[in-house]
Amino acid sequence: MEITYSIIAPIYNEFDNLPELHRRLSAVMNSTGEPWELILVDDGSSDGSTARIRELAAQDPKVRPVIFARNFGHQIAVTAGLDYARGAAMVVIDADLQDPPETILELAKKWREGYEVVYAVRAEREGESWFKLVTASLFYRLIYRITDVKIPIDTGDFRLIDRQVVNVMSQMREKHRFLRGMSAWIGFKQVGVEYKRAARLSGETKYPLKKMLKFATDGITGFSYFPLQIATYLGFIAAGLGVLAIPIVIYSRIVTGLHAFEGQATTLLAVLFFGGVQLISLGILGEYIGRIYDEVKGRPLYVVREAPAKEK
Repeated sequence: MEITYSIIAPIYNEFDNLPELHRRLSAVMNSTGEPWELILVDDGSSDGSTARIRELAAQDPKVRPVIFARNFGHQIAVTAGLDYARGAAMVVIDADLQDPPETILELAKKWREGYEVVYAVRAEREGESWFKLVTASLFYRLIYRITDVKIPIDTGDFRLIDRQVVNVMSQMREKHRFLRGMSAWIGFKQVGVEYKRAARLSGETKYPLKKMLKFATDGITGFSYFPLQIATYLGFIAAGLGVLAIPIVIYSRIVTGLHAFEGQATTLLAVLFFGGVQLISLGILGEYIGRIYDEVKGRPLYVVREAPAKEK
């Protein structure tokens, strides 16, 4: 039997959310009258989520578990779900139920109209701190402006992706993944659907500040050379200041007789400034070189402990 919809949910310590996730997804997808499957990718959970996923799979043949050997990260877990999906259309959704499963019907409607990527746009966001709202808004607008690929603003990974697009994404095996940027880079017909994002049902966010910063770095370095250009601009600014300082110092000493630029303090300030510019530039270069190093090692994106056969 051909599968129409593959629902992909990465799972990391979502023990309490799994039953409600399964219940709501089942209600929504059964209402379509189309064949569907639910791929639960366990990303190294340690709270009993793995056992609960197996229980759901034993109770419902539509549930197909993919169990990682360890934690590989959210974007890798979504990638594995796409690799194992058999549907004509894949829906990526988080397990915390902040993205309402009922919105899938609206995404599917746009897909039936001929769109290959239908992304959900967060019109409202409940239960999130002002810091998370402000930083997320700044990040989306920053990456929209500095990248050549126009990644839609206020969108996450909650989206429906056509099989044709997924087949292209499966060829993109970079280690530092930013899936919403990758789907935008591929192209095809894309459209957004607005929805109200709910508060997390239970548990804690899996994206604390440290992971948010890493995720933002992956997105920016994966789709923009702007940080490297900043290093170049800083170099020109530093060099320009040095050139401008020469006639100013000569004028102050010979013409005005002032000695404001004498002493070790001036030398130390100059060394600190130019040294800071150099270290920032080296750090930016190091980020890109580190990503090249990760790619050339050629390691697999993930290691699976158990999973169903990859059928298409």
